[in-house]
Formats: sequence, structure tokens, C-alpha cells
Amino acid sequence: MRLAALVIVLLSAVCSFGQASEKLNKCLTNAETQSELNKCASDDAARADADLKASFKELLTVLNGDPTATAKVKEAERLWIRYRDAYIEAMFPAVDKQAAYGTEYPMDVNLLRAKLTREHQSAIADLKADYQPTI
Repeated sequence: MRLAALVIVLLSAVCSFGQASEKLNKCLTNAETQSELNKCASDDAARADADLKASFKELLTVLNGDPTATAKVKEAERLWIRYRDAYIEAMFPAVDKQAAYGTEYPMDVNLLRAKLTREHQSAIADLKADYQPTI
């Protein structure tokens, strides 16, 4: 019963971000154990990372070999990764994370990672659309 309630809470929380994938929702709905929920979130974070990587490659193509823009975008991406990791660490600051946050910790981290990654992917799409090459 507790697991069913957790899935309902998770689905409503994830859906409230408007970024949950259909695959994630289906996986969370069908999960019967915390381990399965953790796997759902891990897979979703991996999909978000793959989508971000593809968007970043597209952005580099749009930059069309502009060395200054390419260097700046690559540096911004490195800094964003550091920011993302620091943000997640700030949200879960305990040293012994498993003891502090329980078995839900891996799921919570991966759901947050996917959310942040999708938000960043949206920013990259905006940058790609707004890019103005130097003349």
C-alpha cells in the first residue's frame, strides 16, 4: 500500500514539472519495488542525458566552426555540469546519504538530474535558435 501511495505521489510530482516522459510515467506506474522505481528514474536520467548530448551536438553544428563561440559554449557546458552536480549535492547535503534519505535517495537524485537536464536542454534549444554568427 505504501508503495502504491509513493508511486501516486511521484507521478503527480513528476507530472507537475511538465517534463516527465511517457516512458517514465509508465515505468513508475508498473514498478512494484523501490528498486524498480530507482531503475525507472535512472533510465529516465540516462534518456535525458542522451537527449542533451544530441542537442549539444546540434548546437555545435549551428555554430559552424566559429572557434570563439564553440570555445565559449563548451566552457559554459562544463560549468553547467558543475552547477548541476553542486545543485544536486546541495539538495541532498548529508554525508551518509543512504542513512539520511533512505532507499528512495537514488530515485530522488535521478528524477532531479533528469529535470535539471531537460531544463538545460531547453536552454540549449533557445541558444541554438537565437545564435547570431559574428560577421
